[in-house]
Amino acid sequence: MTKNRILDHPVLGKLENQTPITFIFDGTTYKGLEGDTIASALLANGVRQLRVHEETGAPRAIYCNIGHCFECRLTVNQAQGIRACMTPIQENMIVESGKLQAAPFASTSEEWPRTYAEFEQENKGKKVGDSHV
Repeated sequence: MTKNRILDHPVLGKLENQTPITFIFDGTTYKGLEGDTIASALLANGVRQLRVHEETGAPRAIYCNIGHCFECRLTVNQAQGIRACMTPIQENMIVESGKLQAAPFASTSEEWPRTYAEFEQENKGKKVGDSHV
């Protein structure tokens, strides 16, 4: 756990008196420290891949680490779509990757155009106030 963790930071100082917390990721038991997010605890344990892309199957990892990009979505205690970078670890938390996650911004309507060019084509000649404009 300590090989990938900064224990003595040149600006922030020493990491002292941290309480270890045990959690499970994809069936393997890991230890993190109190105050860790799921992402930081996994990084400290050498885990880089968190899930795979919904459409391509490409590996996904932490990207922004501030909750904006949704790349670190995992299943936590059977709740899907939890962002690892924003969620503190808890004792005996069960974290799973590889579960198919819903795309966070996917449209649920077939009627909406997929691109702006399609939108322009569908609404060519319509005035503001007409349907879909």
